[in-house]
Amino acid sequence: MNPSGVKIILVEPAGPLNVGSIARVMKNFALKQLVLVNPQCDYLGEEATRMAVHAKDVLETAVCVSTLPEALSGCKRAIATTARTRDNSLLQSPREVLPWLLEVEAQPAALIFGREDRGLSNEELNYAQKFMRIPTDSGYASLNLASAVAISCYELTLSQPLTIETNALDNEIAPMEVVEGYYEQLESLLLSIEYLYPHTAASRMEKFRQLYNRAQLQTTEVAMLRGILRQISWAIAQSGKL
Repeated sequence: MNPSGVKIILVEPAGPLNVGSIARVMKNFALKQLVLVNPQCDYLGEEATRMAVHAKDVLETAVCVSTLPEALSGCKRAIATTARTRDNSLLQSPREVLPWLLEVEAQPAALIFGREDRGLSNEELNYAQKFMRIPTDSGYASLNLASAVAISCYELTLSQPLTIETNALDNEIAPMEVVEGYYEQLESLLLSIEYLYPHTAASRMEKFRQLYNRAQLQTTEVAMLRGILRQISWAIAQSGKL
């Protein structure tokens, strides 16, 4: 798949110079889909457009949304950049993980970058299936946001799709919003039967998210799982316990 099908998502970017530089480097590598989640700067202002140089069109066509789920709408795969280790989650280098975004039928896909000062929250990391860290020297590990995007765009253009066996269901990988609907239904049911409690629901649901994200659910599979939850709810209601 062509890297141009990958969304570059910036969560709450605060520096207009960074956003302009990112637009420029995206155009260098023929990436055009820039998505800004609740930007904290004027991404169309003089500073941003000055740094974008000949990539002002990338800024002008950037999509601005309020939340990360909105930014991921329609995406089938997402990689989040982070320096933090997570339970049961492997941190991979760009060269190791980026080809996964370009596999046949994986797109549209997304590469998510966090805030300049503190990156992505744990809640935001839950929306990705894989996690990427750019290897840097331990003496000064922190990368500028624009530099991190530049390295990632370069590595993305070098990535070659993996050769895999496919079948008819491979082009039905469930979009993010479809899986989110399942998570909401699952949490509601588990709360009603007191498997979850309000004060622990977020941490327990994070474990479920990690499990299902690794599975890469297809649309038909999500429909099957939601059907099971509906049948369980119906059976409980019939017994008078819900």
